[in-house]
Amino acid sequence: MRSRLAPSPTGAFHAGNVRTFLLTWIHVRAAGGSLALRIDDLDGPRVRPEATQEGLDDLRWLGLDADEDLGVFVQSRRGAVYEEAAADLVARGLAYPCVCTRSEVETAASAPHGPDGPRYPGTCRGRFASREEAARVTGRPVALRFVATRGPVAFVDGRYGPQAFDVAEETGDFVIFKANGTAAYQLATVIDDAASVVDLVIRGADLLPSTSRQLLLARAMGLASPAYLHLPLVVGPDGRRLAKRHGDTSVRALRAAGWTSAGLIGRMAATAGLCAPTDRVTPRDLLPRYDPTRGTTMPIVLDASAFSCPQ
Repeated sequence: MRSRLAPSPTGAFHAGNVRTFLLTWIHVRAAGGSLALRIDDLDGPRVRPEATQEGLDDLRWLGLDADEDLGVFVQSRRGAVYEEAAADLVARGLAYPCVCTRSEVETAASAPHGPDGPRYPGTCRGRFASREEAARVTGRPVALRFVATRGPVAFVDGRYGPQAFDVAEETGDFVIFKANGTAAYQLATVIDDAASVVDLVIRGADLLPSTSRQLLLARAMGLASPAYLHLPLVVGPDGRRLAKRHGDTSVRALRAAGWTSAGLIGRMAATAGLCAPTDRVTPRDLLPRYDPTRGTTMPIVLDASAFSCPQ
């Protein structure tokens, strides 16, 4: 088994990130597998340069190590790889230039909202022969969209069971290269998982709908698809994804408040039934207690009050 830790340096690690990384680490290590490390730093202006090192420091403090011999993939350094793959998809008629703005897609009468926002109505499909032509004719920045084939794309998730999403119906043709000249998440993650020989992707349940898109891309590029295991999100009492509005649960803030790594690991492991909330444990302590067949699909409800007593 080979999986990966893929932090995104858009902000400080918080309790939800810790839970996902911890359970990924335990699942893989309990099976005797290996872990690659990847820095997902393509999210434009949201990326904070200092957050990369902060995230690596937090992982080290928590005891969540990757395997150094697998190397570190930094997505911002792999633009040429993504560009070549995108150009090949365009050349084969599987992707096309698009100049539509987000607001134009959102206001299109024929674009009802799916699980990840409005469905793209196909406005630019067949409109331009190349990115150069699209830029010349419209004077706009040009993105690339992948042609979504019709029909449900099915897979079996390791936690949520059988899943199927009709990408063409729910999302429409989706962006694989952004108008700012960087690869979109869907394209970059498929290419990098294959390059790292990742055969199991463990991540948050908010990315379940992305899986079918990534399966379509992998097939189009002739790449092997990994298995998937999605974990329930950590949410606040209001049911929304854990964020600053629920209080500061960042690793940095918790460390400053007096939390030890063993205490924080114990607090988060307790949400998966691996120990008591007040236990102080290391990730390795939890390996004998882990049962991969157990685990909830319900969101984990927490806020800053769960961390009011450092341990």
